Amino acid sequence: MSPHHLILGGQRSGKSRHAERLAQAWLQRSPQHGVTVVATAMASDEEMRARIARHRLDRPAQFDVVEAPLDLGGALRGLGDPQRLVVIDCLTLWVTNVLMPMHGAADVDSRTDTDAVLSAWTQRRQAFLAALREREAPVLLVSNEIGMGVIPLGEDVRRAVDELGRLHQDVAQCCGHITLMAAGQPFTQQVQRWD
Repeated sequence: MSPHHLILGGQRSGKSRHAERLAQAWLQRSPQHGVTVVATAMASDEEMRARIARHRLDRPAQFDVVEAPLDLGGALRGLGDPQRLVVIDCLTLWVTNVLMPMHGAADVDSRTDTDAVLSAWTQRRQAFLAALREREAPVLLVSNEIGMGVIPLGEDVRRAVDELGRLHQDVAQCCGHITLMAAGQPFTQQVQRWD
């Protein structure tokens, strides 16, 4: 069974806190164990800078941190130590960073820009999934389950939501367990294989 674990939930559902608890348990199992958090957030505005600062303060001091807002596959490959658990927080921001790099800019509607963004996404997605499949040490993957709500306005946002849903399905097939968080409570099950 794969040691990887996908943790999904809504905003403020307790996803990151649950991942941190699992990582703390990993550290307690052996003095050789380490934890690295791969953070995907980009400080694009004041509110996001405040969120990032809060996460830094709340995170256990013994966790190392690597920032990888775009090259998640490269970051995962660079953390090859079999005694090191990796927490990726979060896939949702990574998908947004790659698929909506110029969100809100006036020149985003060009077909060439869309094709370039989709091509970059395909390459980064494939590199990440390959790195995840090859990794033997555990990875905890945190992401928002955003496909259960209202269909968003705007083609680019709908595309990002669709791609996140597809990514979740592929990531789940690389994991031994999946947890859905609701009101701070984990609901965990073993992943069903369909291949």
